[in-house]
Amino acid sequence: MEVVRIPIAVMIYEAAFAEDLPVAEQDEVARLRRRDPAAVAGVVGRYRHRLYRYLIRLVREPAAADDLFQQTWLNVVRQIGRYDARRSFDTWLFAIAHNAAMDLLRRQSGESLEEHEYELPAGTADSFSAVMAAERAAILAAEMAQLPALYREALTLRFEEGMKLEEIAEVTHAPLSTVKSRVQRALECLRQNMSARWRKEDLL
Repeated sequence: MEVVRIPIAVMIYEAAFAEDLPVAEQDEVARLRRRDPAAVAGVVGRYRHRLYRYLIRLVREPAAADDLFQQTWLNVVRQIGRYDARRSFDTWLFAIAHNAAMDLLRRQSGESLEEHEYELPAGTADSFSAVMAAERAAILAAEMAQLPALYREALTLRFEEGMKLEEIAEVTHAPLSTVKSRVQRALECLRQNMSARWRKEDLL
């Protein structure tokens, strides 16, 4: 079954300005199991903003994000029979997208998937909203794009998708302690980068 492609420019615009969308209804998932075309279209519509935003944060290339978006939904259709209804559909879907994105990033030269060490000051707050309030969203997004892939992913899932740390651990197949560390280090790295940017602008 071919998933209808959504123009890249439209997806970028909608991903940038879209509000969070509701999770898939359980009856819709049941119809998805039966390969109901209307159910496929419905679930894709529900998640297209969030899923594309997650992928573009990770790979930073619209064409690559578009391909991964399509591949994720093809994998969903192929693997829906394995979906355990007791699990969150969100985490199951994003785990499939995560696997596809990580495979691509491993094949790309110049993209490191290693953990980066940043010294964390005592009392580092787990508060992305405080950072967002300090600068315009466009500038923050540009700084996020400079973070290592694993940190971009951690911030996107935690603060844009609103996932719990336990859910992120399930999506990324990482220990909970690793997820906590990634979020903290990503926030500190972002804070340092933003502070350096402000100091540079003050000197101009």
